Amino acid sequence: MIMGCKKKIMKKASYAIFLLTSLVIMPLDVLAQSGSGINLATSLIIATVIIAFGAIVFVADNLLQLESRRQLSDKDIEIDASLLPKTIKGGVDLPSYIPKERFIHLNRGFDINLEGKPEKRTVETPFVTRYSVLPTDFRGIAPIPKVVPVDGDNILAGDELFFDKRNPEIKFVAPVSGEFMGIERGEKRAIHEVNILADKEIRYRELPAIDLATAERSDLISYLMKYGGWVHLRQRPFDTIPEPNETPRDIFISTFDTAPLAPDLNYTLAGENAAFQAGIDLLNKLTDGKIYLGLDGRGKDLPSDVFLNARNVEKYWFKGKHPAGNVGVQIHHIKPIKKGDVVWYLHPNDVVILGRMLTERRYNTERLVAFTGAEISPNVYMRTRPGANLSDLLSAFKFETDHVRYISGDVLSGDKKEREGFLSFWDDQLTVVLEGDYYEMFGWLLPQAVRPSLSKTFPGFLLPDLEFRADTNAHGERRAFVVTGQYEQVLPMDVYPQHLIKAIITNDFERMEGLGIYEMSEEDIAICEFVCTSKMPLQEILREGLEIVNE
Repeated sequence: MIMGCKKKIMKKASYAIFLLTSLVIMPLDVLAQSGSGINLATSLIIATVIIAFGAIVFVADNLLQLESRRQLSDKDIEIDASLLPKTIKGGVDLPSYIPKERFIHLNRGFDINLEGKPEKRTVETPFVTRYSVLPTDFRGIAPIPKVVPVDGDNILAGDELFFDKRNPEIKFVAPVSGEFMGIERGEKRAIHEVNILADKEIRYRELPAIDLATAERSDLISYLMKYGGWVHLRQRPFDTIPEPNETPRDIFISTFDTAPLAPDLNYTLAGENAAFQAGIDLLNKLTDGKIYLGLDGRGKDLPSDVFLNARNVEKYWFKGKHPAGNVGVQIHHIKPIKKGDVVWYLHPNDVVILGRMLTERRYNTERLVAFTGAEISPNVYMRTRPGANLSDLLSAFKFETDHVRYISGDVLSGDKKEREGFLSFWDDQLTVVLEGDYYEMFGWLLPQAVRPSLSKTFPGFLLPDLEFRADTNAHGERRAFVVTGQYEQVLPMDVYPQHLIKAIITNDFERMEGLGIYEMSEEDIAICEFVCTSKMPLQEILREGLEIVNE
């Protein structure tokens, strides 16, 4: 919190100093020249005193607000504890539908404006012959889960495929119906793929009806674990599937995505009001705390009524550059995770899937997926399911070149895929970018193409709406891990990311905890990795640290 306030104080103080200097020195200098008895030295002393007083007032105002937030952090009230009127403090003009007391403006962050944004248009999906559930998508489960069906079995969507030997009650189920095609193994016989040859018409396993009004929490947990819904929940810290015997402090849902080329959730979830609300009602039975909904406060578009009309949630509005849409950033600013806390979070797609289990009585994972990137056309949406074969999906598109990389997710934190690979369980975006396996002669000195620039070194910053053509070139190799302050510029969380990474590298467990590792996830640190001068694999390092702490 101190880091965020320091930056705001410095910004406000710079404006104050400039104005006070202009308003004080200029009249005093005129008086000195007119022979009124006030010399220049006296005028400078007076100006210094006034400026110092103004700086003290601004610092005191920020410290007062900081202390008020700290004292009221566990209460359901907020006050505008300030010494200054709003006209002096400055502020953001909010649309009438955004309540001031639930608005959070993030000053730090960095938007990467890439070519290949998806149009708000859905095209027909080609028939996908193969689907695969990937055990590697789920953190915390055994590398060799127990597979239930045998090769050639006919299965329905919602039938059990495998379970974790550590928690056999938690079932992983089929997203589609069809013929079970067996498994693919990787190193040390770990299971990487559980494959299904899909039917043209999906047949579903009918789920038993459940009454939320009368059901106990234990009944709902058993229902979700048995029929596949439990694996759509994730917990912080560690980003693992929750333990059934733990009750979350709170549950968080971010309803917008600020990552490069991210899909528009207002479009992809349009019309899912009933399923989304049913999912919210279900989640309310699983926590003794609150459900927090993070809404888009950037003012570009009014959020969908799916989110605006959601009941039994506490809504917060966020405005800022990426990663303002990350649920980890929103948790940090709404109610931070302390040592010993466990919170859950979900993507809105997963809330809808849980709701459909109640309203449709079937495990229906259908979703709109955005196909993005300058190397693929058209950039549109398709309706499909997690685990879909990419080659089948991509047969409907044209490519600028074959020398591309396929990414399930966004370019910052998505997973690299082969063309014959499968859409990851959590993703609603597929990105196609150029492979960057080339070298530039003095590229740092004479950039050959316009590219994003945090430091405003390249002229692209003069055109904020200019879109960039992405590739995977790192534009340099790993080098000394130097302190630059770049991470703090783009990460809108009051943590010290560079010190945290160093603590992980040195296996300093106590410093990891003290520096906020419980609040961090790979998607949060990904923007730091993008701007890193040292080209450090920050996401990989952070995951190693989380695994150390979790042990």
